[in-house]
Amino acid sequence: MRFSLFAHMERWDESEGPQQQFENLTELTQIAEQGGFSTVWVGEHHSMEFVSSPSPIPQLAYLAARTTTIRLGAGTIIAPFWNPIRAAGEAALLDVISGGRAEIGIARGAHQFEFDRLAGGLPAADGGTHLRELVPAVRALWQGDYAHDGQIWQFPTSTSVPKPLQQPHPPLWVAARDPASHDFAVANGCNVMVTPLMKGIEEVENLVDKFETAVRNHPEVAKPEIMVLRHTHVHSPSDPDGWRPAAEAIQRYYRTFDAWFGNKQTPENGFLEPSPVAKFAERPEFEPESLRRTAMIGTPEEVVERLRRYEELGIDEYSFWIDNSLPHKEKRVSLELFINEVMPAFR
Repeated sequence: MRFSLFAHMERWDESEGPQQQFENLTELTQIAEQGGFSTVWVGEHHSMEFVSSPSPIPQLAYLAARTTTIRLGAGTIIAPFWNPIRAAGEAALLDVISGGRAEIGIARGAHQFEFDRLAGGLPAADGGTHLRELVPAVRALWQGDYAHDGQIWQFPTSTSVPKPLQQPHPPLWVAARDPASHDFAVANGCNVMVTPLMKGIEEVENLVDKFETAVRNHPEVAKPEIMVLRHTHVHSPSDPDGWRPAAEAIQRYYRTFDAWFGNKQTPENGFLEPSPVAKFAERPEFEPESLRRTAMIGTPEEVVERLRRYEELGIDEYSFWIDNSLPHKEKRVSLELFINEVMPAFR
């Protein structure tokens, strides 16, 4: 089982500027590379300061110049917001700039807030149609001349310019949750990325089962890989209560996610206040004590023990999701503890 880093430029108030955010992201990426992480993943979100990332491609292109070995993952681009020609060309350009280190993840999208602004109010739940049309179109454009007459997009003969360095193409990943998404990804030769969010190891087992079912249903396809993305924080054994600040920070992250996902308020300059704690009185999964068990929070020894189960399940890649509303310094300490005291157990 290999390890990767999943990171956005988090901004929770006006005290830290965008340039400092980007310097923080760069530092975390370089630490991850030096520590042996396989990939850094950056997602796509719009007009949300707590996940500042209007496009992963330029961020990853910059990081390509500041690194040498770590792979550079778009995790993910949102299918309804991209034309296939643009997606193929920009992803291929990243592959060229990075010397063949690009990994391209594609998702249907989740935030209605973004769909209201970038997709004409299309219901976010309908983004799967775009995903299922974009994936094969991008792959075909990478191979050469291709004309497309689909439900969403139509264009005459075109091709990706430039072409990617990796052959036959950079690895493609699909964000999946329901069985149909897993089946589509596997049938189309795509790797699968999943997140159990606030659910425990039983949800990881459930997602792996969906993936393995899709693999069994498509023996004609070489088995793809599966990645699990999980909020992760490692604290020192000398601080037995070190889990609590991390759990409370992750709770703040999810309460903020809830505010944006609910799409009930108008943000101010890219910020929304987290949903109040009282809203979740009947939702025990939001309690810090619950998040301590479901998120990957603990001492190095505790985290190693919990990750063994992921290894047993056949997870190919565990992604250290470092977004959590904690200050950059605390994220860096956690990442370094993970590198120095957790990863050696899996080499």
